[in-house]
Amino acid sequence: MGKGGGCVPSKKKALSGVDDPPRQRADGSGNTPIVADENVRDGDADSSATSIQETASHSHPVLKLKIFIVFYSMYGHVEGLAKRMKKGVDGVDGVEGVLYRVPETLPIQVLQQMRAPPKDEAIPEITAAELPAADGLLFGFPTRYGSMAAQMKAFFDSTWQLWNMQKLSGKPAGFFVSTGTQGGGQETTAWTAITQLAHHGMLFVPIGYTFGPGMFKMDTIRGGTPYGAGVFAGDGTREPSETELALAEHQGKYMAVIVKRLARSS
Repeated sequence: MGKGGGCVPSKKKALSGVDDPPRQRADGSGNTPIVADENVRDGDADSSATSIQETASHSHPVLKLKIFIVFYSMYGHVEGLAKRMKKGVDGVDGVEGVLYRVPETLPIQVLQQMRAPPKDEAIPEITAAELPAADGLLFGFPTRYGSMAAQMKAFFDSTWQLWNMQKLSGKPAGFFVSTGTQGGGQETTAWTAITQLAHHGMLFVPIGYTFGPGMFKMDTIRGGTPYGAGVFAGDGTREPSETELALAEHQGKYMAVIVKRLARSS
């Protein structure tokens, strides 16, 4: 696989997180067994058990499952979905959403000519080497002629070392998108991106029609498909509607439930 632009880790440098010890998950999996002291007297059993639990809690804090919400947003539409999606993830006990931006590939002068607003510096950029630390992934991007924007494609191209080592295989992932028009690629942008997951051996998690009646309403224009949440940007001035944001929040919650379920079964 050829090297993509941007964040490509050296072949000689080990990927961060590749050989890290397993973290203790919210469901209790990954715990180190605690061996009871055979010399503890019956009368001290309760206090000893409490002491052991407190010690284990302090030395091995329970960590939440992490869902990385990785996106590219030029005019803020995808970013708006991402932030609302994090709210949905965080609403599920034991799971936390973490926002990341992919690196920009356009020069600042070009972005200024395109009147793109400044990036939210509070949201850090991510490198490919950080992806294995996630328990689940949600990728968001605008469309370019019915498929993902070049900035997101460049980021996926930079994951070649992870692909070579199959470090993302088995991880659940989903998509959310932004298009300018109703026929601009709400579905094609998502399903053409599935090839990226397939080559990594990842598990594509669509939302289907789990949003219920909201997926069938036709009284107002609405982005989003069974593949994932979406927003119509129009000429760039249209803001995401509450229905589109609610669908994004639902997708975050839905993915969090799936990730918890997979963690329990592992």
